[in-house]
Amino acid sequence: MPTLPIPLCGSLVLGFLLVALLRREGRIRLLAVLLGACAAQGAVISLAQHYGIAAFRNVQPVSAAMIPALAWISFQGTAIRGLRWQSDVWHALGPVFVLFCLVTAPAWLDGAIPLLYAGYGSAILLTLRHGPDALPRLRLGTGDVPLRIWRIMGLCLIGSAFSDVLIVAAQLAGRSAWQPWIISLFSTGTLILLGALSLSDSLTDPDQSPPAPAVRIDDQADDALMARLDQLMTSHRLYLNPDLTLTLLARRLHVPVKQLSAAINRKTSENVSRYINAHRVRAACDSLRQGEAVTSAMLSAGFNTKSNFNREFARIMHMSPSDWARSNAATRQEP
Repeated sequence: MPTLPIPLCGSLVLGFLLVALLRREGRIRLLAVLLGACAAQGAVISLAQHYGIAAFRNVQPVSAAMIPALAWISFQGTAIRGLRWQSDVWHALGPVFVLFCLVTAPAWLDGAIPLLYAGYGSAILLTLRHGPDALPRLRLGTGDVPLRIWRIMGLCLIGSAFSDVLIVAAQLAGRSAWQPWIISLFSTGTLILLGALSLSDSLTDPDQSPPAPAVRIDDQADDALMARLDQLMTSHRLYLNPDLTLTLLARRLHVPVKQLSAAINRKTSENVSRYINAHRVRAACDSLRQGEAVTSAMLSAGFNTKSNFNREFARIMHMSPSDWARSNAATRQEP
């Protein structure tokens, strides 16, 4: 009786997720490519390990080496800067090296592939150590959600490397029968998790155009830059735009992203996301003071999600939006 192996079932799930991503407005092409590669890898694992097709056993290590490189390019191209072919093409060296090992030194594959996964996963985590400001192309209204998602993706890559270590350990312990289970469970779990996380609305990049070249300016005091930023917030109320990003904000001020981020960090002791959300909370308070409903005030202030709105409101106002609205209403009714 024909059976469907676990990786193939995972591949079918990822295929449905890919269709959902492609049909979604504002989709990110790089994440679609990553999701498609994860779906294809599940099929390759099934054909190689379950159905025993020899040709796919040679394809499996090379296609596996493409996943961490695509994850890194997707991370860089959607969260930090636009796609740069001249620099991103060098990441093809990983799969090329794996192909070289496959042809000339197959024993090296046991070390090369885990190193690729662990290396790219660690690189993502190291980049994220600076917090939300490390993701200038993502919407500020999403709060820390993209940061957590990319951290999980980085940990997934490191976890996949750990699964390869388990396979080698099982072979050394004379438990070769465990290898298909380790591959099926760890690989399928990693691929599905990577694919599912890529569907998050928090990763949608509203600014698909290449970043404008930064205008170099003379060294200025942080307070001068903050004065310009505060003036921009007051006159144009950019914080009301739910798709506002650090990149767009820096572009309006004609300064490099890192300079703007550093100035806000030093002058407010907060990251850019919290600075913008403080303006949004004040706008929401104005709406609540005028009698608007909490949800309406949240949306009009530029917040995307209720969880982020409630968290930021409580951080700044030290109470929930509903409690603040009731308290303010009671104050107005007092003689």
